[in-house]
Amino acid sequence: MRARRDSERVPAQTRTHYVAGMPELAFAGLSEQWLLRTCGQLHWNALAAQAQLGTPDFYDDEGRKSYAAFTAIRVREARLEDVSENQRFAIEADVKRVAGARHFGQFRVFTTEGAVAKVDMMSTFVRREQAGDNRSVCKAMFAGTPAPATPAAAQELIALAKQLRSGDWTRHGRLDRAAHATEHVVDYLPCPSLDFNGAHLLYFASFQSMVERAEWHWRSAPHSAPPTLVERDMAFYGNANVGDRLTLSFYARYAGHDGLSHGCAITRAADGARIADIVTHKRWSHE
Repeated sequence: MRARRDSERVPAQTRTHYVAGMPELAFAGLSEQWLLRTCGQLHWNALAAQAQLGTPDFYDDEGRKSYAAFTAIRVREARLEDVSENQRFAIEADVKRVAGARHFGQFRVFTTEGAVAKVDMMSTFVRREQAGDNRSVCKAMFAGTPAPATPAAAQELIALAKQLRSGDWTRHGRLDRAAHATEHVVDYLPCPSLDFNGAHLLYFASFQSMVERAEWHWRSAPHSAPPTLVERDMAFYGNANVGDRLTLSFYARYAGHDGLSHGCAITRAADGARIADIVTHKRWSHE
């Protein structure tokens, strides 16, 4: 079934309620990986609903199977540690089409006590040029009605992704790219049963997971409480096949009394293609 191009006729905003149990929680509050996966699915479901599809089954103008792939994600104002076992919380989603056959999703996570995090997500549709080869992933073409004006928040996320990809930035929050320059390289082999999704693509939420593991192994005091997330920006440019080794190159790192920050580029080891950039800011936990 082909997606219809009348998404503006369907209400974009929804609210979904949850109770924090073990699947939703991590060591220090709400799991960031669960949150990203869940927001991703809410985004995907919204696209299907707006296209009036019973299931998110999309085909491009050439009749090729297509998927919504995230090009940029921003997690901000995070206080995931404020969510505890059996606590009720909700995610408010607002997903709309923007220019360039893209969709912009804004997700607000909150408990009865207040906001827990904001997540902005930009997606486009992609397909494989060659069956089974994730290195051949390219943009899928969808003709349709002109998109409404792109909101300021979406423009900011698009601009951020361009800056990360070009390396055209000197400071990101407290992270100064020159003053905090470092060289720390980690080799990573993604696991098919953990890092890939049902479309056999390297899952977007796995990129965050890779950086988290690398950060933890790099720490000088591994027995202390882990820092908690404040903000994370991610830009995605490509994918990888099962068996492709990846290189995580940390190029900037700050560790001070106010927290931990770092920038990391992820490349395919075999051909050196950069497939993602991730900048992270955290606060220290106190137990």
